Amino acid sequence: MQIGFGVPVSGSWATPEAQRTVVQRAEELGYHSVWTFQRLLVPEPADDGRWAEVYRSVQDPIVTLAYLAGLTRRVRLGVAVLNMPFMSPTVLAKQLTTLDLVSHGRLDVGLGLGWAPAEFIAAGASFPRRGQRAEEFLEALQRIWTEEVTEFHGEFYEIPPSRVEPKPAQRPHPPILLGGFAAAALRRAGRLADGWISSSRADLTAIGESIDTIKAAAVQAGRDPSLLRFVCRGVVQIRAGGSAGRRLLTGSAEEIRTDFDVLADQGVTELFLDLNYDPEIGSNSADPEESVRRAEEALAAFAPT
Repeated sequence: MQIGFGVPVSGSWATPEAQRTVVQRAEELGYHSVWTFQRLLVPEPADDGRWAEVYRSVQDPIVTLAYLAGLTRRVRLGVAVLNMPFMSPTVLAKQLTTLDLVSHGRLDVGLGLGWAPAEFIAAGASFPRRGQRAEEFLEALQRIWTEEVTEFHGEFYEIPPSRVEPKPAQRPHPPILLGGFAAAALRRAGRLADGWISSSRADLTAIGESIDTIKAAAVQAGRDPSLLRFVCRGVVQIRAGGSAGRRLLTGSAEEIRTDFDVLADQGVTELFLDLNYDPEIGSNSADPEESVRRAEEALAAFAPT
């Protein structure tokens, strides 16, 4: 199981200096990847229980990864996830192609459907039939990346006969990993994508069930499930150890380390540790210097062996 780390993108510690410190240290220590995420806004009042403190202030994931591409040489750069309804396939293809080129082919693309009606309204996007839109979006995106001349006429997206260049550094295109936890989303990942990314709210004790659903869908579609990637966003909270009934990836560094095997045994191929979701680190009220110090301790404690 490969190990990655979350980029400081939320709250007071999301500064260029902190991002450079954390990501360059991750690369030095041999981490496989670093990851950002997308959040456009928080509605007011935020009366839905899904609006955690981590979402109050979040930097743009693509711009952040472009900045980090120039500061690193080896570590892969991932986004988990961009919401497809907020952009057109052509615009997103151009941005991600450029990012893949400036990073010399180190980009991993996580894509999702989105779940917040307020964000759909603010983005001018349509909420109904998100699944059908996503499948058409994926087809258009992959055709832009692989065809010399692209012409696409779908129900939701239209591309006149066009050359959309340059092409990405990775061929045929950067890996596409889908998010989502509903059964339909899991099956879509198995049928159409290079892998899947779990959400911050996933029950990690049962993540293997989601992975099994994806693998079954891949087999049914005539694909080899052993070629798929299964990426787990690890919401880490380092605390005093010994708590009874602790959540996976919460507790002492030693306890959290033992959880890695639990996830690997369920089929997770990549785990990235994300401190942004710890309210003591990824909030506006946290001390940014202390957050970076704790991140450096975590980087050392969980460094790949």
